[in-house]
Amino acid sequence: MSDLKKYISKRKEQDEVFSLNFDKGYQAFKIGVLLKEARESAGVTQEELASRLSTKKSAISRIENHAEDVKLSTIEKVANALGKNVEIRIY
Repeated sequence: MSDLKKYISKRKEQDEVFSLNFDKGYQAFKIGVLLKEARESAGVTQEELASRLSTKKSAISRIENHAEDVKLSTIEKVANALGKNVEIRIY
């Protein structure tokens, strides 16, 4: 385990607020990364995706970089505009 992972693990054990905020922030970050990877794998620029969704490039950037409040319906619209599907798993 890396030093960073050790630190995060120890800090989460010691600080419940940190643990909750870290997990929430990490999930939002991960969603943004997944959307960006999907766009890039489809060979689509932010401008092209924005055009397909009738929005601005800045809105696409915000979704990819600050996905903490993105709605499921927005994720589905982005996926559909890229010719992809959304799959949700609970485990």
